[in-house]
Amino acid sequence: MASIINRVASPIRSRRAGAGQGQPPTTDEPVSPEMDEDVFIEMTLSDHLEELRSRLLKSAVAVMICLVGGVFLSWKVLAAIAESANVPGNQMQEVSPTEGFVVWMKLILYISIALAMPVLIYQLMSFLVPGLTRRERRYVLRAVPFVFLMFCAGAAFAFFVLAPRALDFLSNFGLDYFRWDPRASEIVQFYLTLMLGMGLIFELPVVMYALALIGVMTAKRYGRFRKFALILGMIAAAIITPTPDPFNMMMVAIPTYALYEVGILLSRTVRKPLRSQD
Repeated sequence: MASIINRVASPIRSRRAGAGQGQPPTTDEPVSPEMDEDVFIEMTLSDHLEELRSRLLKSAVAVMICLVGGVFLSWKVLAAIAESANVPGNQMQEVSPTEGFVVWMKLILYISIALAMPVLIYQLMSFLVPGLTRRERRYVLRAVPFVFLMFCAGAAFAFFVLAPRALDFLSNFGLDYFRWDPRASEIVQFYLTLMLGMGLIFELPVVMYALALIGVMTAKRYGRFRKFALILGMIAAAIITPTPDPFNMMMVAIPTYALYEVGILLSRTVRKPLRSQD
């Protein structure tokens, strides 16, 4: 990283006092923190590839370390899933010799990725920030905890509220004609899909605030798209919710639209976009 930081071009603009008096910009004056606010880090293609390799390696190491926690938590998560799935004896069915082991390993991997999510988000943000000014980089890095917390909130909503209610509906549907005995792989995938979908939906306020912060959108523009947001929320609910009943669909659509309104409120706190402050 030292070689990358040394590429910072300075100074890139002159002092305001000198510019106001018609004096040409000088290059031998020290750069003040205010002057250095908008400095960009210039990187070649090889620098980008090397940076990407380093970030991917650190992310992989973080996931490998979190595998230990994934092993300990996997059995508790499987027990909670089996209990909420209403399967006979809280034991999910496996129809192939390796299905149980494969499902267990898959669940460990997902739990490890979830535990390593703060590191993964930080590495992603760190890879993107060289193209931003210092002021923008500060805002981006400060957003990392909120991105992680909102994703966790969405995944928790799916795990504890949405998935159990959906499975309760499915397990009691047509009991006179169907026997409820789903496969373990299908139940676990059912949970993972819902958790991932709701985790991404709960990132909506953060994304909306970020777009307003850089000047792409404003709270007023978001307000004009309320009706489209409602329609898109219904479409997202129909895709994410595995059951066709309107109750479960509303459990996704209502929080989605509420998150859109939260994003509008956050966008109103942006008085002046970062780009316009240059």
